[in-house]
Amino acid sequence: MHSAPSVVYPLGRSFVQGLTLLGFWLAGALVLGFWWAITPGAGWRLWFTLTVLLGSGMAAAWRWKNSPAGQLCWDGQVWRWQSQAYLAGMPGRQLTVALDLQRTMLLRLENQDHTPLWLWAARSAMPERWLDLRRAAHSAQRVLIAPSSPGDRAAAVDAADDLTELPLPRPGS
Repeated sequence: MHSAPSVVYPLGRSFVQGLTLLGFWLAGALVLGFWWAITPGAGWRLWFTLTVLLGSGMAAAWRWKNSPAGQLCWDGQVWRWQSQAYLAGMPGRQLTVALDLQRTMLLRLENQDHTPLWLWAARSAMPERWLDLRRAAHSAQRVLIAPSSPGDRAAAVDAADDLTELPLPRPGS
């Protein structure tokens, strides 16, 4: 089996993420509008819901505007996130593809402390390396960072053995 190619891919604010957040917010605004139209008087619950809707819209816009921007690097063994905050790069423990829409992917990079960093990757950022990123991301679903201690190595070997010992489904069953 061949390993996925090394790749450095730029990530930043995602148009798809922005549209998704806007769509959810507009759906909430539409429901609130219908509620307002069928309710005879604007009670405190309606005003409270309007306040929550506006607050969630501002929080979503702030989150989208401040999306992590940097480079996701795969050297064939370890994922690394490089940004202004992590100039030397933050080594990742595991990268998971949470959503793959062919031209956009939502990635979850987990660091050594098991803290997730959610990243949106778009084909438009670097079309010539898009397929390399997809290959590396999907092949790395099974690859963890190289163990640093003998105990970690033994656990990684045991986990790999567990994966290879799964029974295969039988045709017609």
